[in-house]
Amino acid sequence: MDLSQVPNLKHLSENNFFLLAGPCAIEGEEMAMRIAERVVGITDKLKIPYVFKGSFKKANRSRIDSFTGIGDEKALKILGKVSKEFNIPTVTDIHTENDALMAAAYVDILQIPAFLVRQTDLVVAAANTGKTVNLKKGQFMSPEAMQHAVRKVYDSGNDKAMITDRGTMFGYQDMIVDFRGIPAMQKYAPTVLDITHSLQQPNQSSGVTGGKPELIETIAKAGIAVGVDGIFLETHHDPKVAKSDGANMLKLDYLEDLLTKLVAIRKTINQF
Repeated sequence: MDLSQVPNLKHLSENNFFLLAGPCAIEGEEMAMRIAERVVGITDKLKIPYVFKGSFKKANRSRIDSFTGIGDEKALKILGKVSKEFNIPTVTDIHTENDALMAAAYVDILQIPAFLVRQTDLVVAAANTGKTVNLKKGQFMSPEAMQHAVRKVYDSGNDKAMITDRGTMFGYQDMIVDFRGIPAMQKYAPTVLDITHSLQQPNQSSGVTGGKPELIETIAKAGIAVGVDGIFLETHHDPKVAKSDGANMLKLDYLEDLLTKLVAIRKTINQF
């Protein structure tokens, strides 16, 4: 896949990594616009190609009383407004075949959640929209197995696919990143490292996922050093009050410092 196929993706000539970042879920227009404005300012300064991320609904929650969204159409319209207001591409998760066509009217990249990446009908429905498809590697899958998910997109007549590694299950309540998987998956498609979900601690007895956000910088630096094509992260002004995945988010105030360090590492790596 040529990243220039993603509409409005700026700074591609800088030979930098690209960034997919934003809140876990769209909680409202004000928060989405506020986060997007801040990240756009940082990525323009650092010449990082940027895609705004936000889930229009959360379908894979541990408990039935967990926040799932503000309404599908309302959230998708906010994503469309972010794209138009800041002239940037957007990405959102889909969970059903019907979601694919609905979300494709508002966003540029359709993301297949890790738990669903083996669902052929869902992957094909996303591919058939003609949008770029971001395939999140299942926590239970080997890097090499992702070639088959990518092939489903290609065999549907869509050459726009990317892979995102979000860690591999390590026991019942922890995740680990196997950095050997990045070059393996890059043989099939551009590969992104999800540096926040890779630090989740799922399956907590409370039904609320935990995390280790203090290791975000460590995982991110390692990913850039290995040569990953992109970085995925979730960020929020105040993760403690985020309605989804606050335990492993990066506080927005820390983003510029992190990205500045990653750009410096990337520039060094590019010399070899």
